[in-house]
Amino acid sequence: MDLFRSRCLERGLALTHQRWVIYRILAGTDKHLTPEAAFGQVRKQIPSISLATVYKNIKTFLDVGLLQEVGTSGQMMRLDANLEPHHHLVCVRCKAIQDLSAEGLRPVRLKGRLPKGFRVERFNVTFLGLCGQCSPRYPASTRH
Repeated sequence: MDLFRSRCLERGLALTHQRWVIYRILAGTDKHLTPEAAFGQVRKQIPSISLATVYKNIKTFLDVGLLQEVGTSGQMMRLDANLEPHHHLVCVRCKAIQDLSAEGLRPVRLKGRLPKGFRVERFNVTFLGLCGQCSPRYPASTRH
């Protein structure tokens, strides 16, 4: 939560109760919540809050680098407050997302030239497969 305070102060963002609760919920779990799931948890503490307010603050947190968006195309937005370098394992059946430490992957190197003016600021690798819950339920012949 120190990072939250310092980033808000650096960016001139007011440390409101709503922002504090939203960020605390997102940062306090190892699950990669959707904005709607975060809204459901925030609403338990702030019953009058709107989904629009939660989305607006999530966008602000993404813009100032307090959150990262995780997922694959076609999925709902999933959020990650873990800003340490890491990668993700995504179950193609239940859509569960698990963190994989950066040390769990050999260094990734880009080959070839990047488009003119493009600067890589960060990257992550997403592995798609079946989690431990889904894997035993689906024989290999039915896996995609």
